[in-house]
Amino acid sequence: MRRVTYSMNVSLDGYTVGPDGGFDWPGFDKEIFRYWIDEIRGVDVHLMGRRLYETMLYWETAEQEQSFDEDDREWVRLWNPLPKVVFSTTLSEVKGNARLVSGGLVEEIERLRAEPGEGEIAIGGATLAAEAAAAGLIDEYRAMVYPVLAGGGTPFFPRNERRVDLELVETRTFGRVVLLSHRVVREASTMS
Repeated sequence: MRRVTYSMNVSLDGYTVGPDGGFDWPGFDKEIFRYWIDEIRGVDVHLMGRRLYETMLYWETAEQEQSFDEDDREWVRLWNPLPKVVFSTTLSEVKGNARLVSGGLVEEIERLRAEPGEGEIAIGGATLAAEAAAAGLIDEYRAMVYPVLAGGGTPFFPRNERRVDLELVETRTFGRVVLLSHRVVREASTMS
């Protein structure tokens, strides 16, 4: 069964965007960008909310950018053909290799898990990930932790007052930024 992963940049105090909705604190780092390129290679489908979809639309027409280096072109080659599922109640259409879904995240993940394939089902966007987490559907959390206190905003982890045990999978340092990957510990079912 395909795993569901949730990966995003996050402030040290746990926010994916600040109180004003801004996301300027991560800055740009080539080594971190290479990490995201490597990560996307293992993804079969990417689920996202409207805000992340609108942010990532840039890449759909970015092939014409003259200033792109090889890493930028490689991202475009991987990202654009990747199937994307956009969850939104306000959009009427999506572009590129995306399809629009107006609800049913749990049903969509269950349907995607039942399809053949070994690549991950990636979730981007804290609000969408919170819904998947509340349903117990996230298998692995990958937080790229930046040394900044955002002071509020959209939390990386859902605030649903539910305990989830995690197992450390990987830590990696990129200068002052640290990747923390944790797998959800699932209790083995017991038969009486």
